[in-house]
Amino acid sequence: MQLSQKNINSIKAQPGLMIPDVKLFTLPEKVLQFGTGVLLRGLPDYFIDKANRKGIFNGRIVVVKSTNTGGADAFAAQDGLYTLIVKGIENGEPVHENIINASISRVLSAQDEWQKILDCASNPDMQVIISNTTEVGITRGDDKISDTPPRSFPGKLLAFLYQRFKVFNGSASCGMVIVPTELIPANGTLLRSIVMDMARDNKLEKVFLDWLQEHNHFCNSLVDRIVPGPLSAEEKISTEKTMGYQDDLMIMSESFRLWAIESGDASVSSKLCFAEADAGVVIAPDINKFRELKLRLLNGTHTFSCGLAFLAGFDTVKEAMQDAAFSAFIEKLMMDEIAPALLSVGISREEACGFAAKVLDRFRNPSLEHHWLSITMQYSSKMKMRNLPLLERHFENNSEVPKLMALGFAAYILFMKNHDQNGQATGKRNGIDYTVRDDQAPWFAAVWEAAREKDIPSVVLSHSAYWETNLSHYPDFLEAVRLNLHTLQNEGPRAVLNGLRQQTFSQQA
Repeated sequence: MQLSQKNINSIKAQPGLMIPDVKLFTLPEKVLQFGTGVLLRGLPDYFIDKANRKGIFNGRIVVVKSTNTGGADAFAAQDGLYTLIVKGIENGEPVHENIINASISRVLSAQDEWQKILDCASNPDMQVIISNTTEVGITRGDDKISDTPPRSFPGKLLAFLYQRFKVFNGSASCGMVIVPTELIPANGTLLRSIVMDMARDNKLEKVFLDWLQEHNHFCNSLVDRIVPGPLSAEEKISTEKTMGYQDDLMIMSESFRLWAIESGDASVSSKLCFAEADAGVVIAPDINKFRELKLRLLNGTHTFSCGLAFLAGFDTVKEAMQDAAFSAFIEKLMMDEIAPALLSVGISREEACGFAAKVLDRFRNPSLEHHWLSITMQYSSKMKMRNLPLLERHFENNSEVPKLMALGFAAYILFMKNHDQNGQATGKRNGIDYTVRDDQAPWFAAVWEAAREKDIPSVVLSHSAYWETNLSHYPDFLEAVRLNLHTLQNEGPRAVLNGLRQQTFSQQA
């Protein structure tokens, strides 16, 4: 039996499966969503569906897909219904939910159904536009809004807004709330700037430009939820057998969820009232705090630890977190060194440690296969953007070396030891080759080839042309990195981790 509206009443109720009430299928369309990806279906669409079930938002989503896949479409076959499998750990306890999501009303192809998309501009119930078109989607194009369709996402958005302006004669009340979720800083501000520039390029009238700027709200937003996507073939077959229906759109996500939306306008909060259904949606005048928490405690911890974890023989995050010594390293890194460095940007110790505890739950999620080698991609850039600000903040307030950060940096230098092999930067772990995917790999290969081992940390830390600062100037940091690198090479990462754990226990005793 295929999941669909006509079959929904034939699905048997069972523990852990949330089946939508058929009344949800008749809710008006309030949201236009650019993108069919798993992040949108696993986060914004999850919140909207949850709010609809609670009778809060009471609106469905029209999804725009950029290309025509041709042939039978799973969204059409299943009337937009799909199952979201939520698995994770919260407060140390396992979470598992199976939710049939009924938030999507229909999916339209921009290539073949552009007029139907423009017709949505005539719907007075439309209030919100959401997007996730990847980072390259929010770029300025030379589109004409008369194109069918305009090529770029900003061009499509401009054409839709211009159509709405004409239909409602520029009424202030018909303005939209636009919330991009692309993972770039100030995504809403950037999108508004591009759309305004393209409106001028298309020589649209000033009264429209005024309406666009004054009555449409482009909100910066930050999304945070791991949504790996489809289940493995084996898991999908097993899950479908248990639930009694076939679902070609079934996806899985972790339980943690955050959608931080930047706005202090009451009208925006009113239109985004689905936020009331889940604490994971935060609407605030400034979301920089949430960005800092995620960037430093989640991403920054990944970056300080990925080289160490991989060289220690762990392939995935969950595997590493099952090791007592590595788990202790991660926890102390976040709580004792990264969290205190966030106090100078207006984040309280309680907020930092609370977020860190959630990150630990996420790292321990047994349902996620997050590979350390994937996390090392563009290692140098991540270290520079995510972690150098942490080092700077630490030394502004402390003269002591952050020991775990120094170990993480030493492991980074060791991981970047590579040589060219058939055009690929190649390192070795326990005699087995791995690929170093980093723009700085050739520079590191040359350093490891030319310098003595004891001099390599000095060469790397004083590489001001890349770091835009001299890291060897931090008190005793160079010596700590040098000592850690020597120990990692001579004793091995596992021995270093076990030594740290024993040292911690002896200090506590």
